[in-house]
Parts: sequence; structure tokens; C-alpha cells
Amino acid sequence: MVAHGGPDFDQQYLLPDLDRLARSSRLVYYDQRGRGRSYSGETADDITVAGEIADLDDVRRSVGAERVTMLGHSWGCVVAMEYAVTHPDRISHLVLMNTAPATPADAAFTRQHVASLRSADQAAAMKALAADQRYLAGDVAADLAYHRIHFAAALQRRELLDELLARLRRGATAEGIIAARAIEHGLYAQTWLRDDYDLLDRLTELRVPTLLLHGDHDLIPVECAQHIAEAIPGARLDVLGACGHFAFLDQPDLTFDGIENFVASA
Repeated sequence: MVAHGGPDFDQQYLLPDLDRLARSSRLVYYDQRGRGRSYSGETADDITVAGEIADLDDVRRSVGAERVTMLGHSWGCVVAMEYAVTHPDRISHLVLMNTAPATPADAAFTRQHVASLRSADQAAAMKALAADQRYLAGDVAADLAYHRIHFAAALQRRELLDELLARLRRGATAEGIIAARAIEHGLYAQTWLRDDYDLLDRLTELRVPTLLLHGDHDLIPVECAQHIAEAIPGARLDVLGACGHFAFLDQPDLTFDGIENFVASA
């Protein structure tokens, strides 16, 4: 089961690359509530972390699986970890690809790191775009112009940036974009903006085979992944060279072979 990142995106940016795992596993993708094809007028008030976990368990139950390998990317790793600590008996393996931070301190560290990668001109352009009426109205072109700067350093294979951007809002509507942004801010308020939010403490009780794949040039510092790997007993962290925040694009062979070998052997 695959949990996408964002959290204001949907599963489309992962496709078709992650389909490569279908050679050894049955894959289940889903759009998290209020995003992509799961949007039906939800507001930020309708989306909670507990609800995300309940939705994920409903998806698991709907496909008739008693236990699943849970694979998250970026923010989806927070969803995957929350699910794992809530329902450890329903997880056979946990794979965290380019994981998002697990604590407010690491989230703040990540924001500082990402800001340091931008030039003054890039920062000013993003600020101007964020205040632009077209962006505020959910205009797809304005939204992608913003994310072009945001993800400028996210890939080591820079030639793939246009392809990634094309997937981020594939089929999106202005209404859906505005709703997804509000949901994103609401989920941040429930996690990284809360002083008492600490996934690391809960992860110390987890007894599930866990693999972390992280880029050596990830937007999220490797230290954040290290903290998670140190918290989960027996977890393995593989830092991929020449790799940014999208391991499945920058290092597809290492990523998919690594996941398949881990699931087969753990």
C-alpha cells in the first residue's frame, strides 16, 4: 500500500514509476481524503491525522489484506508511521522513501535547510507568487510556477523536473488545489506545529522490519531520516548517492531493487 506525499498532492506524481514494484507485489494506491480523486468538497476541518489512519485501514480492509507492506513517500511516510504505530499487527514491512520529519524540531531544521538552498531571487519570486491573485485562486499555471522554484533543487536529474511538475497537478481543478492547500496547513497544525508532537518516542515501541531510503541531496536533511532509523529497533537506513527528494526518479534501480530485496528477505 502506497501513501503519497504533499500532503497537498495525490498519487499521480508517483506514476508510472512505482508500478515497477508490481513485478513482485500487488500494489494499492489511493488518494488521501480531500485530495485528487478523493476530493468531494472536504475542508481542512474535515481532515485529521486520526481520520487519515482510519481511511488507510479502510483501504486495507477493502482489498482483503490482513497485513500489508506500507510504503510512504515524503509526507506519506508520516501517514505510514502513524499507521504502523497505531496498527503494528497489520504491517508486515515498513518502507520510508525520502521520509518527512518525525518531530517539530526536525521539521524546523528542514525548513531552514530548504530555505538555504534558494537564492534571494528565488525566495523573492516565491513570495511574489504566493501573493499573486492567480495563485491564491488555485490557477494551475501559477501553482506550478511556484512549485518549479520550490522543487528546483529536489532532483539531481534536473532534466526530469518538467515531467515531475506535469504530474503534480495532473487533472487538478482550482477548487481542489485550494482545498488541498488548506488541508496541508491543517495537517501541519496537528503535527509539526505542535510542540508536543513526537513520532520518534512512539516509534521506539515498533517491532516491524523497516527500510529507509534517503537521498544524499534530499531537501529533507539525512539527519531527519537518521533520527527515525535510530528510533525504530532494527531499522535500516540506505543513503543513496546522487539522489534528491524523489529517489524513484533519481535512482530508480537502487530504489526498486532495494525495496524488493528488503521485502523478500526481511
